[in-house]
Amino acid sequence: MDKLRYMISDAANLVNVEAHVLRYWEEELELEIPRNEMGHRYYTNENIQQFLKIKELKEQGYQLKAIKLVIHSGKNPEEAADLTNAALVEKNASHPAADNHTGYASPEEKMAQFRILMSGIVKEALAENNEDLGREVGEHVGDRVLKEMNYLMREQDEQEEERFRKLDAAIRELHGKKLKGRAKKKEARRLFAKKEVTTTTT
Repeated sequence: MDKLRYMISDAANLVNVEAHVLRYWEEELELEIPRNEMGHRYYTNENIQQFLKIKELKEQGYQLKAIKLVIHSGKNPEEAADLTNAALVEKNASHPAADNHTGYASPEEKMAQFRILMSGIVKEALAENNEDLGREVGEHVGDRVLKEMNYLMREQDEQEEERFRKLDAAIRELHGKKLKGRAKKKEARRLFAKKEVTTTTT
């Protein structure tokens, strides 16, 4: 019997996240999501279980880089989080000004700094309080990370829309010029024909 196949909207409902979150996780975590003959994604029960595990780890406050290590290396979340944080701290120490050309951090580096900060908050909360409080803080951090990602994605969409608007305006302007040119040629032909008629009758 064939395995159950879910469309992305159904899979998103089962995991209780937006569809774009599944696509984002797939890309960032390098997940192998099957495709049908038409090249469209479909999801199996194994994929749904994997997404539920990812969501659970995110709700506990783990970063995507740590979750990626958990998925691909089989390390436990604590080991993966420590390795990831150490790598990010080392990267930021060697590039303190982020983008030295402009003096501003790139979106990727802002997200890396944000994740380090949030991970530190979660670790302190887990160390000082019981497991329930840690889980609650993890959920709050997960929401903030998701909101930050949504903001960055929305910003990118707005830039795309602005490019399309400019392209559309340029196409309309070019089309308008062509129509005016045709109208002028038509008018010139009409006047020429009228002149010929006038000349022949006189």
